[in-house]
Amino acid sequence: MLGSRYPLLGLLVSLFAAPIVGLGLSEAQTGPAARAAAEAARNSPTAAASGESAKAARINNWTVGVAAGLLEGSFIRFAAELGKALDDGDNLRILPTVTYGAVENIADLLYLKGIDIAITHADVFDLYKKSGEAKNVEQRINYISQMHNTEFYVLARSDINSLQDLAGKKVGFHVKGSGPSATGPIIFERLGIAVEPVYINHTFAIEKMRSGEIAAIFQLGAKPNDLLAKLKPEPGLHFVPLKWGPKFADYYLPTTLTHDDYPNLIPAGDSVETLAVPVVLAVYNWPKNSDRFRRVERFIHYYFERFDKLKQPSFHPKWKEINLSARVPGWNRYWVADEMLAAMAAKEPVAAKPVTATEAAAGRSDIDTTALTNSPLFQEFLEWRQKNQKNQ
Repeated sequence: MLGSRYPLLGLLVSLFAAPIVGLGLSEAQTGPAARAAAEAARNSPTAAASGESAKAARINNWTVGVAAGLLEGSFIRFAAELGKALDDGDNLRILPTVTYGAVENIADLLYLKGIDIAITHADVFDLYKKSGEAKNVEQRINYISQMHNTEFYVLARSDINSLQDLAGKKVGFHVKGSGPSATGPIIFERLGIAVEPVYINHTFAIEKMRSGEIAAIFQLGAKPNDLLAKLKPEPGLHFVPLKWGPKFADYYLPTTLTHDDYPNLIPAGDSVETLAVPVVLAVYNWPKNSDRFRRVERFIHYYFERFDKLKQPSFHPKWKEINLSARVPGWNRYWVADEMLAAMAAKEPVAAKPVTATEAAAGRSDIDTTALTNSPLFQEFLEWRQKNQKNQ
């Protein structure tokens, strides 16, 4: 105010004030307290200097890092439950890491320090192979086992009655790097439906659905998916059916959503057709006898030997669906896992529930899709169909 009325006086005040302010900042940055803090940081004792080298080595010696996923996703729960079932004090510790999701988990497995294992979707690996961004990815990334099947959800506004109604409209595919951000565009491309993708967190996308800015979201997650199960009943908010067909014969399976799965979104007695994709427990192919290899090897031994613990009632019910010997199309199983399966088979061979070729070809939604996934006959059918389509 004073400077505006008397410009010359204001200029003089600013010129004299600048050195004073500068001096105060300099003193704050180099004063006794700051110098003491810097000195303390330089002299902060390490574990070795404190005589705790053995303890630090023991904690790090058998710790295995797992790239899990977003907090609102299902991967993080499965990773935490792996830790709960397999942790063995100093002998093995599972350290789940919150990540961006299925796509980024492969990148983390390839490049992020401390990550030995990752949870991802079977179709994500195909994206890496086709893009060529990671050289020799088939040799560098293997799998330990197929896990559960994770369901697809197309949650839409009241004016959307079919997937075709989404043509030209905005669809939320979650954040980039997540499973929906990869699988969603694949599904709509195969259906020949051009939508406008929106890559934001689904929590925000649902709010934009309510305001009319977004028509639907595409979500992945083992049912019951926390994000969707916690939604309160809202007029018009509903699942849009997604039917299985030959276009999805490579990675995807038919399944259904019921009122029991999502009582706030599906009326009693109703069901909604959808697809599912296998979840994969991936591993980096560390050189034999390397430090990282021995940790992964121990993890695999514990995983197979203690797998029955994961079927207990306190764990996610999807663990009961997993067939450790099921194959994952397009992936190579890690040789240590192959050895463990061979050893288990020698003790007690596991017979798969039979599925007829007619059921497999029809893609029926009323059959047990877990048995369908794990059936050798169904795997042979998929291989035959892919070869047949190429020859047509």
